[in-house]
Amino acid sequence: MHDEDLPLRERLNRETGRLAWPEIQRHFARGAVVRVAAELDLVEVAACFAADDRERVMPWFASGQVARASVEDAEGWNRRQAVFWGVVVAPWLLVQEIEPGTET
Repeated sequence: MHDEDLPLRERLNRETGRLAWPEIQRHFARGAVVRVAAELDLVEVAACFAADDRERVMPWFASGQVARASVEDAEGWNRRQAVFWGVVVAPWLLVQEIEPGTET
């Protein structure tokens, strides 16, 4: 079975990877990084982005659980040399910071 034959969530899950802040910087510089709160399922959010499911995505934006990364986010990530789970849903890179001690 080819990846393109897999259901969307499974394909996105396979494409999710661990990224360090230096790997994300260039995407941040072009305004393409979207941060996802820890209480949300990164793959579920990515699937909603991919399906253009505004009904699900807009409340997350309204609550601040999903947002385009800000300069303040980037400064904090740089200071901490943060590590993330990330997945690309073009043109976006969705990231969720990994809390220290939860890198399983």
